Amino acid sequence: MTRRASSRRWPFLAFATAAVLVATTAPTAATAAPQPDADTGWTKGTPPLSTPWTDDVSPTNALPEYPRPQLTRSSWQNLNGVWEFAGAAAGEAPPVGEQLAEQVLVPYPIESALSGIQRHEDRMWYRRTFTVPERWQVGRGQRLVLHFGAVDYDSKVWVNGHQVATHRGGYDGFDADVTDALRPGGQQELIVWAEDLTDATFQPIGKQRRVGDRGIFYQGSSGIWQTVWMEPVSATGAIDSLNLTPDLGDKSLRLRANPTSGAEGLTVEAVAYDGHKAVARVSGPAGTDLTIPIAKPKLWSPDSPFLYDLRVRLFDGRKRVDEVGSYFGMREIGTAKGADGKLRMTLNGKILFHMSTLDQGFWPDGLNTAPTDEALRFDLEQHKVLGFNTVRKHIKVEPSRWYYWADRLGLMVWQDMPATKPGRPTVEWQRQWESELGEMIREHAAHPSIVVWVPFNEGWGEWDRGATGRIADSVKQQDPTRLVNAHSGVNCCDSLGDSGRGDIIDHHQYLGPASPLPTAGRVAVDGEHGGMGLEVDGHMWFGEGGAYWMAPDSETLTRRYVENQRDLLRIANTCGVSAGVYTQITDVEHEVNGFFTYDRRVEKMDFDQVRAVNEAVIRSADGTGANVPPPPPGTPGLTGVGYWPLDENAGDTANDEAGNNDGRLVAGPTWTAGKTGSGLLFNGSNQYVDTGRTILDTTASYSTSAWVRLDSAGGAFQTVVSQDGASNSAFYLQYSGADRRFAMSFAGVRALAPTTPVAGQWYHLVGVRDAATGQLRLYVDGQLAGQASACLGDGSTGPLVIGRGKFGGNPVDYLDGTIDQVHVYDRALSAAEVTALYESGK
Repeated sequence: MTRRASSRRWPFLAFATAAVLVATTAPTAATAAPQPDADTGWTKGTPPLSTPWTDDVSPTNALPEYPRPQLTRSSWQNLNGVWEFAGAAAGEAPPVGEQLAEQVLVPYPIESALSGIQRHEDRMWYRRTFTVPERWQVGRGQRLVLHFGAVDYDSKVWVNGHQVATHRGGYDGFDADVTDALRPGGQQELIVWAEDLTDATFQPIGKQRRVGDRGIFYQGSSGIWQTVWMEPVSATGAIDSLNLTPDLGDKSLRLRANPTSGAEGLTVEAVAYDGHKAVARVSGPAGTDLTIPIAKPKLWSPDSPFLYDLRVRLFDGRKRVDEVGSYFGMREIGTAKGADGKLRMTLNGKILFHMSTLDQGFWPDGLNTAPTDEALRFDLEQHKVLGFNTVRKHIKVEPSRWYYWADRLGLMVWQDMPATKPGRPTVEWQRQWESELGEMIREHAAHPSIVVWVPFNEGWGEWDRGATGRIADSVKQQDPTRLVNAHSGVNCCDSLGDSGRGDIIDHHQYLGPASPLPTAGRVAVDGEHGGMGLEVDGHMWFGEGGAYWMAPDSETLTRRYVENQRDLLRIANTCGVSAGVYTQITDVEHEVNGFFTYDRRVEKMDFDQVRAVNEAVIRSADGTGANVPPPPPGTPGLTGVGYWPLDENAGDTANDEAGNNDGRLVAGPTWTAGKTGSGLLFNGSNQYVDTGRTILDTTASYSTSAWVRLDSAGGAFQTVVSQDGASNSAFYLQYSGADRRFAMSFAGVRALAPTTPVAGQWYHLVGVRDAATGQLRLYVDGQLAGQASACLGDGSTGPLVIGRGKFGGNPVDYLDGTIDQVHVYDRALSAAEVTALYESGK
């Protein structure tokens, strides 16, 4: 019988408004209506944008390459292609012997145009038949293993009505020995059930959402999205996986060939090759650590990504029962102090700056799945064209062939763990996330390109700062050969704060770059910056796009990129930053901040200029060129270069008793009783004091102080003193509504007080920017209350203002309360001076 397609369907990217729906479903250019395939009946969908590889995809060539380059066998069969498909209901029995009504092209996720389904289903059935080649001898000395590269998210597998596998996890592979479920000869029936609730649960999803959001989250991918294949293995035993760990100090490769169950007593022989020449060999018991000596090793690096080939055989006595091919690279990632004494990242013992992009890995035609292997390789090749040596794979895990191309092309990889949706997951989901993190490391640890593991990003799905530190330690224990970035963007967003663990301090700052400082035990990196955008008509997912800053044309975008990277070089040499991650390699849906449009058809910058500045940063960002002059001594005394006692008690001017920078009262703040004498009361909506002058050099050291009494201490930001920059305030002495605490801040960096202030109570605040130590410090009532690393200060040419801030080009964060006795200083006050200032104002 025929199973009807599910009626629980909705249009691809069905958003709230008809206007958006039209923008997302209409093709960019007129194309002929898709025609059903004559042999299978499958019809390719029409993506909102097509890539240069969209038309290359057909039922006969859906990702035909062997999917596991580090464990290859000569006998295998690809099961990609057209399968039957139907939506499913919870608890439904498998459709054994039933024909399903629709056709889907595996392994493209069902929401994608390339799948031919182009809609979401919470639950789904896949069905096909296959025949086992007679030459394989399955059942006569061989077993048949069925492999799934990845199925999102929960899955079950039946062969001939027998359930052979259950798996949870959308980014890792699984397999099953299906021999005992096979019929004797002829066609075999394969059925897969998948459930993907995406952001309705706390399953790891990265950037996926059931529908995109015109922001930083994108259309989700459900069901089978990586290659399905089968291969015969010996019934005596087989090699299940390989652990490959280079050791430059010992000039060797540590190898463990992990056998299938029951084959632990067999013997392994491994031979390493330089081209066709055998250079080393070792033999020993399967499942034990063996050492392959590599005399005069050729090292792997971005400039010379040399890979040794490897042949591993499994023997039962003298009988060979299995043979696999693989490869490895000899390289070592670590840290060392540079000439300036700051800790930096090293490759093969030498300091090397990690020049990286943020790579999301989404495609307008295949969503989570690249249309072809050539397309998968393209993004990585373009990293090399643009002068990058690193790619941060952002909260997504790719098919093994992506890492193969990074290995071959010579790109260092920071591998993120896919995040859950923001919020605190339940204990069950916490355990599941940790399990998937461990599996991600296990599956990909042999790739020489991967140099950094990143468990958390900006606090998404983080549930406890102590747990974050414990997880970083467990990752390091599982893989001590790589660096651990416990929390990328620890200064941002949903972060619960720095656990102090791992090898890396990672700040995000848009437009940036960020300027954290390394410590004696952890290097500092800019984990995300940039995000500068350009719209290209006819090449946008929504027909319009957004970014952190929009350029009017390619020339302007290129110029700003070059300026931004020169700032990165200055930060690297001045602050000791070891890496910069620019957002991003391609546009993705609403985000138009890529070097390429989302369809990979348009280069949005002058690539020659991009490459030149990137190579200059890599070449020079090691601290040897740093020549940072000491900050000037500044003006002595506690009066400062600007002092507004606010004792006028009348009029529309606040007199500056230290300089010639009288403040103009804007929108009528009212005179009221101050801490001593009078003060100014602000309404929290539009009132402030404008000095009309750029008083502080915010690239150097400075301090600011005031007495403040809040009328409310809720979730709104409130600024006490700031100075306008081009887009944001150069600094904010403020109440942070996000934290409900006082802070001395830069955009993206906050030195926070430990407790929430009480509305109606007077507090003395001092914010210090210390250029010599690269710190922001906050003092409350004469005592140090918080500090943060901020090596460089933002320049500003706008006026110093009292009672508001500036962000994104707009006035924001108006104070709701009273201010008195405002000082600004052209130097960093000492702790003793802060105490004296507090005592003098009481």
